[in-house]
Amino acid sequence: MNRVDDRIAIVTGAAGGIGTAACRLLAENGAQVIATDLKAAPGEALAAAIEAAGGRIRYLRHDVTDDAQWGAVLEATLAAHGRLDVLVNNAGLFLHGRTEDADAASIDRLFDVNLKGVVLGTQHAFRAMKSRPRELPLASIVNLSSVAGLKGSQMASLYCLTKGGVRLFSKSCAIEAAHLGYRIRVNSIHPGIIDTEMAQGVADGMRANGVPPEQIDRMMAGAHPLGRMGLPADVARGIVFLASDDSAFVTGTELVVDGGMTAR
Repeated sequence: MNRVDDRIAIVTGAAGGIGTAACRLLAENGAQVIATDLKAAPGEALAAAIEAAGGRIRYLRHDVTDDAQWGAVLEATLAAHGRLDVLVNNAGLFLHGRTEDADAASIDRLFDVNLKGVVLGTQHAFRAMKSRPRELPLASIVNLSSVAGLKGSQMASLYCLTKGGVRLFSKSCAIEAAHLGYRIRVNSIHPGIIDTEMAQGVADGMRANGVPPEQIDRMMAGAHPLGRMGLPADVARGIVFLASDDSAFVTGTELVVDGGMTAR
């Protein structure tokens, strides 16, 4: 038996970084994965690669800020599989810069993806998961937050706001689900600096401001006591843990995957 054999799992933001790693590891561990993203070409390529390796996956184009599209994703999932066992709310954006310089359009987009997308996904998942047969293990919702949801970060105040919101939203939903008898666990995951396009975008901005590349590499690695940036697979292992019965008594908490960054 694999850790998530025959679980039906939706992963948003699946076309790169942590989302791709989560899809691969969930499929390797026996899950039927529904991978969603706005980026069609990489999403379809991911699905083809996982299928070629023997995994079960379907890609759906999906804007997490659109309630109707969430409805379509859940309808397709339930029509094909009859239930939803796991939701990984992974889609997210980063916004770097001075608080006073953020324009309204950028703020709206950040809040829409990082907060509204998680809320909509959780709403639809609650509706689908609450009626699952009682003989099944508890369902699991995993919301991607960040170390920026645990402590402040200069030049990223708005991003911190959204990720802190994800943390407390997850805790509140966990106790709400338990109170209502929904048999759904809800937890957040808090990565450190992970080697993804998002981190590279931050590095590109620093280079544009004249910071030497070797200094950026040292700073990003040195932020973690373990001495390196995280890898998407590091976070994916935590996601599979929270999706599986290995975490059957874990709800309303945060799993910090940061190489010791927040221990300082």
